[in-house]
Amino acid sequence: MFARYCSATRCASRGMVGRTPEYVGKKIESKEMKMAALALLILPLSILGFAAIASVLPVGVSAIHNPGPHGLSEILYAYTSQTGNNGSAFAGLAGNTVFYNWTGAFAMIIGRILFAIPIMAIAGATVKKKIVPAGAGTLPTDGPLFVALLIGVIIIVGALTFFPAYALGPIIEHLFMLAGKTF
Repeated sequence: MFARYCSATRCASRGMVGRTPEYVGKKIESKEMKMAALALLILPLSILGFAAIASVLPVGVSAIHNPGPHGLSEILYAYTSQTGNNGSAFAGLAGNTVFYNWTGAFAMIIGRILFAIPIMAIAGATVKKKIVPAGAGTLPTDGPLFVALLIGVIIIVGALTFFPAYALGPIIEHLFMLAGKTF
């Protein structure tokens, strides 16, 4: 029934709502959205993926000097720091091992280079597009509504992506402490 009202080419290019979103006068199409989704997935996959590998392999666990839930926090912090910038770590993690040096180097490459590739693809695709005049349904990017929506989306996506893993170590450590067990 839907096909009767919407041809495949028109619906694929305009979306289900009948309007293509635009930013700074340029249409945002499916290619740009796919690249943005890929960029959003690269950093969590690097951080959480390497942390998961280090948490289960004996070579990764053997470098933790504070066993238990605090060790998970140490591993997560190390890969977050390595993916995001220069690679600092908590004092309880022996990060100068072959395993952590290699996985940390790959995390830095992913965070600095692989993350930039989809962003550059978005920029390249956007630069080629012509500027279109703003329509009645255009959300202005210089108002407080856009700022509030942008901050809200960043907080929600960040919280849903990282909060469960980052909260797990301190919450479990606190529960063990209340039960009288320390590590």
